[in-house]
Amino acid sequence: MKQFNDKFFGERLQKASEARLAMLRRAQKLPDDDPKAVARRAERQAIAAAREARNEAKALAAKEQAAREEAEKAEQEAIRKLKAREEADQAVALLAEQKAIRDSRYAARKKRKA
Repeated sequence: MKQFNDKFFGERLQKASEARLAMLRRAQKLPDDDPKAVARRAERQAIAAAREARNEAKALAAKEQAAREEAEKAEQEAIRKLKAREEADQAVALLAEQKAIRDSRYAARKKRKA
């Protein structure tokens, strides 16, 4: 077994205490008028403002997209109704034409018999 060396143990204790002090210094709150704190706060506010602007733009784009989709659906519905009306009109016209042909044949048959 190696012999215990006090010199290295003392150095390790010293470095550990220095590291603890460094962590405490970093964790301490900076004064409000400190330039670093002011710069950090301004940077955070700028990031928050940019995030808010992006969220608003995204919400506006979503609303516009929803409006476009709604308008497109309304247009498709109008086109569908127009086609249905045209088909119904064509069906009525076809039935009227068939009735006219049937009536003319009936009238011709009656004329031949009379």
